[in-house]
Amino acid sequence: MKKIIFAAMMLILLNGLANAGGGLDGFLNDLNIQARADMNGFSAKISAQFGVPLPQVHAVIGTVSAPADAFMVFQLGQFAHKPPERVVQVYQANRGKGWGVIAKSLGIKPGSPEFHALKRGDFVLSGEPGESPGKGKGKGKGKGHNW
Repeated sequence: MKKIIFAAMMLILLNGLANAGGGLDGFLNDLNIQARADMNGFSAKISAQFGVPLPQVHAVIGTVSAPADAFMVFQLGQFAHKPPERVVQVYQANRGKGWGVIAKSLGIKPGSPEFHALKRGDFVLSGEPGESPGKGKGKGKGKGHNW
């Protein structure tokens, strides 16, 4: 019996450690949980951070699979200097292929600071205007779970 309990505890511990550095998937999963708990607050933070009107945020949320995908539409749009409508088009054409494929399709080069931030999941939804991970030294450290 002790061996079963020990094995179960080890699985829980290892699973927790694996998820602790979850990169982009971990960030997006956490963001979805937080967004679903307060969709109005989530939408307002996206609006403020990316400088887009709230109706546009709601429109994007209505066209993507999950709230975190809306965040990524605005984040990749900011990185690529593309309007959200264009990012949504690329998202829909490449759904299921991953955010790396979408980023490349938008002209974000592998090896760029933006692409590295994407792979690390080094993002923050702070609601502060101009938040742009991957751009400056010392900014964007951590896993971006500070929203």
